[in-house]
This record gives sequence, C-alpha cells and structure tokens, in this order.
Amino acid sequence: MSTSADYLEGHTVRRFDGDLTNLNLMVLEMGGLAVEQCRDALAALNAGDVVLAARVLEREDQVDALELELDENIWWLVGKRAPVGRDLRVVVAVSKAVTDLERVGDEAARIARSVKAIYGDARERRRPGDKLLRDVQSMGRIALKVLEEALALYDNFDADKARALIERDRELDEEFAASLRRVSTFLLEDARNVGHVVEVVMMAKALERIGDHARNLAEYVVYLIGGTDIRHPHARAQAQ
Repeated sequence: MSTSADYLEGHTVRRFDGDLTNLNLMVLEMGGLAVEQCRDALAALNAGDVVLAARVLEREDQVDALELELDENIWWLVGKRAPVGRDLRVVVAVSKAVTDLERVGDEAARIARSVKAIYGDARERRRPGDKLLRDVQSMGRIALKVLEEALALYDNFDADKARALIERDRELDEEFAASLRRVSTFLLEDARNVGHVVEVVMMAKALERIGDHARNLAEYVVYLIGGTDIRHPHARAQAQ
C-alpha cells in the first residue's frame, strides 16, 4: 500500500517534495487534533463531565491556529512553486481538507457546549434520562469511527477504501433521521424535556456534519489519486 509520503515524492526540485510533505504532515496533525476534540467531547457527553467539555472548548483555538498556519503555507507554496497537474491537485485537496477539519473542530465544540448546557452547575437542574441520550451516543460512536478511518485513508491514499467509506456515510444520515423521530416522543411524554431535547438534536446534527466532513476527506483521496471529482454526482449529471 502506498502512503501519502510516497505519492508526494518524485520532483526534480527536492525542496518541492519537502514542501508538499510538510504541508501534508501539518494536515495530519490538524486531523489528529480534530479527532481528539471529537473523542473528548463524546467522552464528556457519556460521563456528564463538564470539566472535560470545558477543556474541549479551550482547545478550539488550537484547531483554528493550525488552520491559519496551513492557509499561510498553502498560499506561500502556490506563489513560490506555481504547482500544476498532480501537484496542484494536492494543494487544492489540502486546502479543502483544512477547511473540513476546522469545521470538525467547530462541531466538537458545539457538542461540548451542549454538554455544559445539560450538565451545568445548577444542582436543581433536571438531568436527562439514559433513553434520551442513547441515540446521540450511538451516533457519536459511528461518527468518531468514520472520522478516524477517513483520516487514516488520507494518510495512506487508499482510493478503494475511500469509496467504500463514502457509501457508508448514509448510515449516519439514517441514524440522524431515526433519532429525530424517537426524540420527538420525549416531548410528547413530558414537556419539561424540551430543553434537553433541543440540545440532543443539536448534538445529533453536529455528529451528522462530522460524518459529512469525514466523507469529504475520503472524496479528496479519490480526487488526489485519480483526478476525478466525485462530489455531487446528481448535479454533475444534470450539468452534462
């Protein structure tokens, strides 16, 4: 199996290899931080841990700082090396991956804020039951696994597995739709659940979006290797 480092090598100007490799390593570093943010946000939800949720929110600036640094490096590389062909595809894909990873960090922070809202410091606050949180916890496990796999695919440049992961994104969409139906029953049972239901829906939507961003990473792998843009197939068919 080839790796991203293998794919990025082979230029006459060896410094260009180093530039692209360094750029890719920074993306993987940012991806690792985004995964860690999601993992901690979900752990905070499962444990009702507002301290861990606060830590996720504190680290949000680190994700944003990496995005800014990568953007600066991308523009420097474009101006210095004027990439074309495969190299331009790498730069474009990296730029898009950076945006998706920053948004993953945003969604993790959104989950952390909901955890703080649900398990805040008001002792008299009514805590949600296990049944209300069950769906979002299940979605969290799926979303985290998909994100971890997408980042590994980005590192290994495995187009076949990337296509398989894209197909699996429907699993999260179906879970989200089913979750909305089940959560609505809690409102019918007790109107006092409304505050928690709102937070649960927001977390479920955040997890669905994390799955979407993971799918985007897999699409960039396909684009990098074959130069084929497989996004929005229905819109592409109408345009042809």
